[in-house]
Amino acid sequence: MTGKIKLCTPDDVKALQAVSRATFADTFGAVNTPADLAKYLDDSYNEAQLLQEMQQPTSQFFFILVNDQVAGYVKLNWGPTQSEDQGDGNLEIERIYILPEFKRQGLGKQLYQYAVEKAQSLKLAAIWLGVWENNTSAQKFYEAMGFKEIGDHVFQLGTSRQRDLILPKTLV
Repeated sequence: MTGKIKLCTPDDVKALQAVSRATFADTFGAVNTPADLAKYLDDSYNEAQLLQEMQQPTSQFFFILVNDQVAGYVKLNWGPTQSEDQGDGNLEIERIYILPEFKRQGLGKQLYQYAVEKAQSLKLAAIWLGVWENNTSAQKFYEAMGFKEIGDHVFQLGTSRQRDLILPKTLV
């Protein structure tokens, strides 16, 4: 399946909030306490926070649409908006989130390819991302795309300190 990719604007913040909350809860809800999940969703995916992130000149959100319906999105950061300093020559894929009913249809791969094209258009040398150590399906996907683990960092979800693996990939 092929989706249409569209830059998110402030007019899209409610749709971005809805898909962010739904996809995060679907992926991580069963393995976290309801209180930790609720706190994370309220802190990270409130309209003011999403608008603030959206207005950064080196951070962009892109929806992937299937039949004009939002199926998921990717969030890209470079320069100072990277969640961890990986240098000016890198683009971070902070999120690739796909709604459950659209998973395993190639949309995540399409968003990944879009991220590569964005990095190349910005003349960046590499892309990188963090993935939860227990999200083996995502790890397999990224490994198949050529990413290699080089380290880790803490991902705070409510009161739970979790470990994300750092995976970079050099672009040629």
